[in-house]
Parts: sequence; structure tokens; C-alpha cells
Amino acid sequence: MTDTLLKSSVDTGILQLTLNRPEKKNALTGEMYQALTDALHEAAQDDAVRVVVLRGAGEDFSAGNDIHDFVVAINDPEKIRIPLGFLQTLSTFPKPIIAAVSGVAIGIGTSLLLHCDLVYADSSARFQLPFTRMGLVPEGGTSLLLPGALGHRKAFELLVLGEPFGADVAEQVGLINACLDSTRLIDFAMEKARSLAAMGPDAVRQSKAMMKQYDENKLQSVLVSEVDAFAARLNSEEARAAFMAFLQKPKANRD
Repeated sequence: MTDTLLKSSVDTGILQLTLNRPEKKNALTGEMYQALTDALHEAAQDDAVRVVVLRGAGEDFSAGNDIHDFVVAINDPEKIRIPLGFLQTLSTFPKPIIAAVSGVAIGIGTSLLLHCDLVYADSSARFQLPFTRMGLVPEGGTSLLLPGALGHRKAFELLVLGEPFGADVAEQVGLINACLDSTRLIDFAMEKARSLAAMGPDAVRQSKAMMKQYDENKLQSVLVSEVDAFAARLNSEEARAAFMAFLQKPKANRD
């Protein structure tokens, strides 16, 4: 089952990881988080892998955490800690990670991009951090990284108002490196991956480590505190009402 939810392939030093649940807009389940975590652990130890490219199957990157998993986690809070393991692994991954984003990137589908080294999107990309709209709080390190990168007011707009925004805004605020035509997105991301894979791997890894070392301990602490707050919010009346309202919507209106 896991193999069908996350596709992986390695060629010339590039590991492609494809979220493969297109019928659900690649919404992430506990099983998918674990598969991603395992794949990244293996890639970190595999000298044949120099770069990782992360993408979604079909027309979307990821609609974020599967809401049904949130509902289950209300009665089993430990389940909400499964994404934490993935985020800790992603944020400390020693090799370059490139994300190629099309369609929706919602919730953790957006926040995980903050832990990637290069992010490219096409004009169809639509980002959103709707945590407070769901009665929840920021996760994925966003409460630390976004204010640090954008300042309080812009970060508040994205994290607390939680309105959708397009690739043009994402590029303006530095969430993505470039917005490309949909016909060029994957080829462009792979071109950059090949460039990185051709470089000296030790120099690339050391450069990445130096760029991230200043805030690393603080980030890991924030990831844990965010999950603690998130887990507590799952049992709130606001969150329960938001989940039920979402699940009662017609499927076509759930974005």
C-alpha cells in the first residue's frame, strides 16, 4: 500500500519522491508521512543520492493533512505526532531538496516548503495556511520561520487570516524561487537537480549545513511546541466544528 502512495525513483544521483494520491489531491496520511520519513532516512545514508526532488502526482502538490486523520487524532492524539517525525527528518535532511509545486499546496503542503532548499511552482499553484480557520494553530515551523523571513505583519496575514494566495505572491515573499509555465516546471526542477548532483557532494552538504546551523536548535524546539499546541487544539470546540463543516461539504467544494 505504501509503495502506491509514495513513488520513488533514483537516476544519476537524483531521487524523485512523488506523492501519489491524486484522487485526494495528494492529501497526506500517517502512512504517507512514515513513507516519506523512511525514504529521507535512507536517502541521507545513500551515497548514490545527491539531490531529492519532491512533487505531487496529477494536477496537485498536496492538499495537506487528510482531515479524516485529524478526526481520528481527536481520540488518539499520538497520531498527530506522526507528521512531527517527518518534519524533523525533512528539516534536518543534509542534502538538497527541490520541490516542484502545481495545483494546491495547503497546510503542511505549504509549510513543508520552508524546509526545502529550492522551490519552483507553476501558475496553477495555490497556497494556503488555513490553520486558524480550522480552529488550529500554525505547524511545521511556520510560527518561527515565516515571521523571521517576512516580518510579523505579512506572516500574520498568511498564518492567521489564512487566505489562499497564488504563485505570484509566493514568489514576491520568497516562498518559491520562481513561477514557471506548467509545461516547464518539472523539466526546470530536474535541470537544477542535475546541476546540484554534478557538484562536489561534500561541498554542497557543508554549505547547506552552514546556512542552517544558526537557528537549528530553536527550530527543532519550535516544531515540538507547535505539535503540542496543535494536538491540544484538536479537542477544541472550534476545531471539531471546523472538521465537521469541512466533511459535510460537497467534495467539489472542499478546497
